[in-house]
Amino acid sequence: MTRYLLAIDQGTTSSRAIVFDESGSSIAVDQQEFHQYFPQDGWVEHDALEIWDSTLSVCRRALEKAGIEAVELSGIGITNQRETTVIWERSSGKPIHHAIVWQDRRTASLCTKLKADGYEDSVVERTGLLIDPYFSATKIAWILDNVEGARGRAEAGELAFGTVDSWLLWNLTGGESHYTDATNASRTALFNIHEQDWDETLLALFRVPRSLLPDVLDSAADFGTTQPEWLGAPVLVAGIAGDQHAALIGQACFKPGMAKSTYGTGCFLILNTGDHALRSENRLLTTMAYRLNGKPSYAMEGSIFVAGAAMQWLRDGLGLIEHANESSAHAESVGVDNPVYLVPAFTGLGAPHWDPHARGAIMGLTRDTGIAEIVTAGLQSVCYQTKDLVRAIQNDGARLESLRVDGGMVINDWLMQFLADILNVTVDRPRVTETTALGAAYLAGLQTGVFESLEQISKLWECERQFHPAMGPALRESLYAGWLDAVERICNN
Repeated sequence: MTRYLLAIDQGTTSSRAIVFDESGSSIAVDQQEFHQYFPQDGWVEHDALEIWDSTLSVCRRALEKAGIEAVELSGIGITNQRETTVIWERSSGKPIHHAIVWQDRRTASLCTKLKADGYEDSVVERTGLLIDPYFSATKIAWILDNVEGARGRAEAGELAFGTVDSWLLWNLTGGESHYTDATNASRTALFNIHEQDWDETLLALFRVPRSLLPDVLDSAADFGTTQPEWLGAPVLVAGIAGDQHAALIGQACFKPGMAKSTYGTGCFLILNTGDHALRSENRLLTTMAYRLNGKPSYAMEGSIFVAGAAMQWLRDGLGLIEHANESSAHAESVGVDNPVYLVPAFTGLGAPHWDPHARGAIMGLTRDTGIAEIVTAGLQSVCYQTKDLVRAIQNDGARLESLRVDGGMVINDWLMQFLADILNVTVDRPRVTETTALGAAYLAGLQTGVFESLEQISKLWECERQFHPAMGPALRESLYAGWLDAVERICNN
């Protein structure tokens, strides 16, 4: 009898549910976009109730498309947009404010002050993270300080905080489970990745009451059982990981030195470092890879805030294309030697620049510049930003022999070839490119016995196509030098 797993992949712009079988094959998928709120420059919010409603809807439709009942599921895995912050009432389950999204920069001035006051080294030492608006801690403080009565209610134990995984889990279990996993906890700037617990020094620094916080479990664990009315039968939630960690697992990057890069709304490159939490000297992040059977595994990560979101902006904001898949034809018509550079710093720049005040720009425009050049520059910006990360990793002494890629953008062959060319490494595209959801399913399967080990999961990974670098060094260096010049012009101004 086939065993099935349901993966919830709750992302920045849409909620998805995928039913997998025990071979790691996708049986059915459903997806639903939801609204983005931009109340001020650099502010990004979601309606947490809309996130929950859309998640429940896609789960029900995915099961219907798969032609199975909830009782046939071995378990549910959840993967989620990280750092996004929800605070809700324990009594009613109602959020007290819109969710503040990971891209949001409203706490930039607070972060600047904390760094000026000399706190960053302590934060890096405990969490592996820099002080930046990206992470949850200052978002929590902002909500507590700006929603009337929130701080007092939090200190009285009336409110609960969660990243999106915790919010969904709370709702799925009818308020029975207030948990997160170690990967999501590691992205709050409140979790000590060495001691594997919330850090009292950081809670005091960011003024976050411990009573707000969920308990932290392994990435594969018994997180609780769904209420029967949601899916038609109770189902164990057995795996949780933040989206980039789930993709690392879905790509079977279980050995130190293996790396993956995910191209979705943002881009996130993670290098597995095993038992060692290596500290970067080049402003990359030290983070959790995953935690299984109580044993933490660590990773080094570079975070790019805008990847696919740049193409979404070219489509929806500027109306230069109707569909993202049109970008390949534009790029093929222009070629790689494009004099136009698009720096998509719409909400600042992430690693290794970490400039929350930088804003986007298009440079190199001439009278001959047209839609094709600008669209191609949007694609190339994703690769140039990845090159920034790889260069930082190499400067930290790590070697990148090849790169496993995933996410919605990697179906674009032109983009993947340019990525291999500009990085000068082989790019491996797997048979299953939606590895984020697959990683969540693997975690749930490990907990419920569908999969016996990481070794078994490794054997399920298959390469669909390899892209080998074919660009000469002179052109590679010239193109990248143009990118560095464009970035320098928008930073620290």
